[in-house]
Amino acid sequence: MPRDFDLTPRRIPRIETPLRRIVTDFPVPESLPVLEALHRWEPQSMRGQPPVVWERAEGFQVYDAWGNCWIDWSSGVLITNAGHGRREIIDAIVGQASAKLLTNYCFPSRIRARLVERLAELSPEPLKKVFLLTTGSETVECAIKLCRTYGVKAGGRSKHIIVSFENAFHGRTLGAQQAGGIPALKEWIVNLDPGFVQAPFPDGFRTTDTSFDYFLKCLDERGVEPANIAGVILETYQGGNAAFAPRAYMQALRQWATGHDILLVLDEVQAGFGRTGTLWGFEHYGIVPDLVCWGKGISSSLPISAIVGRPDVMDLHPPGSMTSTHTGNPICCAAALASIELVIGENLVENARRMGELLHQRLQAIKLRFPEIGWVDGKGLVAAVMCVKPGTREPDGELAWEVVRRSIEKGVLMFSPVGPGGGTIKICPPLVITEEAVLESTEAFEEAFAEALAQRRSAAA
Repeated sequence: MPRDFDLTPRRIPRIETPLRRIVTDFPVPESLPVLEALHRWEPQSMRGQPPVVWERAEGFQVYDAWGNCWIDWSSGVLITNAGHGRREIIDAIVGQASAKLLTNYCFPSRIRARLVERLAELSPEPLKKVFLLTTGSETVECAIKLCRTYGVKAGGRSKHIIVSFENAFHGRTLGAQQAGGIPALKEWIVNLDPGFVQAPFPDGFRTTDTSFDYFLKCLDERGVEPANIAGVILETYQGGNAAFAPRAYMQALRQWATGHDILLVLDEVQAGFGRTGTLWGFEHYGIVPDLVCWGKGISSSLPISAIVGRPDVMDLHPPGSMTSTHTGNPICCAAALASIELVIGENLVENARRMGELLHQRLQAIKLRFPEIGWVDGKGLVAAVMCVKPGTREPDGELAWEVVRRSIEKGVLMFSPVGPGGGTIKICPPLVITEEAVLESTEAFEEAFAEALAQRRSAAA
């Protein structure tokens, strides 16, 4: 059951290191008017994140207005790949705003042309058409639309089924949530479209049979014929648990989809722009999808997303029939171009790979110490630590919550536990993080884990 943080200030140990600083009670008493105003005027669905009132953020650190500083393990929910508050991105935003072109709908602009050309240049064949949007959910909705349009054209109205995966998260809009694989998030829809079908995701933890034959068996059990499938969509790694599919599985899926004229869609809203230690997450699989969805880390700042795909698929709809109000917003385009050049020019992909190796080594060592960690997954600078009840695979949401709370009080910032059962702790720092910061933050995380378990054992005694 979702929960919220207590807003009663508590005395906590003071921390002062080169990279972390906690010098107030927590939550900060002076921050309460801000938190109370948000509670009063926003829907309660906006609650649930740690009560840290952000004032500024730079690189891999977040600051409040009262002297506290955290090493950031959230990247603002996987947005700030190039780092928080980069001067180059700020200058690009200010420069574009100063040019007095703040929006232009679908009318042409030079900066939109520059961004789509740059994305197409960086994308492998045949991903050479780019449609700019605003959010990741929009790109998923567009992918669903293109898959069904292509399917009906290729095989008639029966070829409309979208296959996705259990435990997947693709966004919060109607189509994106139907493609998602978390039943609790779809209860509000009531009349679910039977054309959306989910298969088990081959993570090797919740689904132990990771063979592609098992995927085919599951489709057969659900009465789904390949001839009736328009598209298969999956996250490059599952957002709730950082799980990747086996490389051989994905290569078999690619071959199977091609053989049945089914579009393969990779949702890279989290995985793109260097996050996993490769520029595009799907590079780990040695395949290229027909459509790819990007967002979050595309600009390291402002809301912009993109769907990129095969020209024959992207051009299915005639002029004026597939547009978006804020497509290619000039200021967002400027931010995206600046961020992309930072990711490439500073070789942040390689830094994500190297720092990711260190991060995962440290997390695996912590796992060996605590049987309450059932699984650690991820690649590059995304990781998931799954808290379980010892000897089982049952999520331990209470433990994950307590570890996150204690980590924040030690100066390591992350978002609330995620995934089914709330037992998964997600770790995704900006790609500019240093070795010193990885070591310091994982040490604090290990301390938080030990203290949470010691408190539990003391309470049970």
